[in-house]
Amino acid sequence: MRFTELLHLVWVNIMGNKTRVILTSLGIIVGAATIVMVLAIGKGGEADVADQYKTLNAGAVDITYERASDMTGGGGGAMPGGGAMPGGGTMPDGGAFTMPDFADGGAFSFGSSGSANNNAMDSMIQDAMRQMMNTENITLSESDVEDLELFVPGLSAASISATTEGSVSGGILDEAAEYTVAGVTADYATISNLQVGLGDFITDDDNQNASKVCVIGYSLAQEIFGSAIDAYDSTIYIENTPFVVNGVLMEMGSVASGISPDDSIFIPLSTSKKYVMGNDYSPTITVIADDVSTVDTTISNIQAVLAESYPNASFTITDAGAEREAATESANTLSFLLLAVASIVFVVGGIGIMNVLFVSVKERTQEIGILKAIGSSKRDILMEFLLEANMISLFGGIVGIIVSNLMMPVVEAMGQTVVASMEGVMIAFLFAIATGTLFGFYPAWKAASLVPIDALNEQ
Repeated sequence: MRFTELLHLVWVNIMGNKTRVILTSLGIIVGAATIVMVLAIGKGGEADVADQYKTLNAGAVDITYERASDMTGGGGGAMPGGGAMPGGGTMPDGGAFTMPDFADGGAFSFGSSGSANNNAMDSMIQDAMRQMMNTENITLSESDVEDLELFVPGLSAASISATTEGSVSGGILDEAAEYTVAGVTADYATISNLQVGLGDFITDDDNQNASKVCVIGYSLAQEIFGSAIDAYDSTIYIENTPFVVNGVLMEMGSVASGISPDDSIFIPLSTSKKYVMGNDYSPTITVIADDVSTVDTTISNIQAVLAESYPNASFTITDAGAEREAATESANTLSFLLLAVASIVFVVGGIGIMNVLFVSVKERTQEIGILKAIGSSKRDILMEFLLEANMISLFGGIVGIIVSNLMMPVVEAMGQTVVASMEGVMIAFLFAIATGTLFGFYPAWKAASLVPIDALNEQ
């Protein structure tokens, strides 16, 4: 039997059982739609991570200090990322630090981006060590920044900043609201890749004079004043202290040093300590390593410098590259799990196709007998039922892809980023073909193996 004749026969059988075909293909429709949506959401998640961290330099390293009383009392704080035990290290003339053995009283380092940080036991040990060590009231300062710039090789920039939530009023706000307020120095904009759309960023003179000026994010300017133009040179009140808006940032839509620039207010570091934060002033030092591949070495050197300055303290040290990698891996893991669910749906759909074909074989024994009587081979009958299974599966795959594309605007309207791709469509098609072939083969083989009654009588 010619292939075109087989296709025609399959088409006649499918069109004669439209309702059964639609019901049989429901599992494939759901599976195909799920795969396309999962991959689109996964790529959307990756795009979100890239957008959120686009202002972070991959070589950025953040350094913070937390007292033991704060860790035990509040129960919060950053997860431990690194630190140094008392004992200190030595720095040879070449500029690289060597850490003495812990048994000899030297520094003991916790890696901030290695596999040890992924171990819960190591995190508990680090936390316990900090609680035992961090009893001093230490506040990182610009002198610490200078020490790091001087003694840690391979740094391209260093800055210090502090962040809090402050009560803000003014503009078109009906009442005071809480917003993120960051005390920064002049080089913060360069380190965090911030771009000023209107006016100027914080200057060194602003910090020296503890000026009451601020730079606000794009979204915040619209929320408080209605527009960036209306915000510029206007006055807002932070903790009841008036600040003049000296600049408005361009829209960033990302995260810089743990905050969203679009929704933040930036003021001089000295001003934040004096008028806004007071006793809650707890700054973070951010340094940029010249070479991303040497971040681990840079962290070790930072630990050694801090151990010299503060021998009885342990600091939390994290790097932006590890944070971004962790966020990306989390998004990829979720996509993999959803893809596994979609695969299970395909299996269920394939089982449905198999069951329907088994019923169809029993119902069409007369048709199979006629085909064999007119000379059709086992191969022809096998191909007929296999093609029928594939056409049902492909129909479900096509409908599923169409459904997924109709659902994408709905998902986007719910706030989830989706990025459609041909990869998802191709995978859905391949899954549909594979499902029809795998689950349709056995019923097709059973149909081809049926023996005509006349042949049985002859035996």
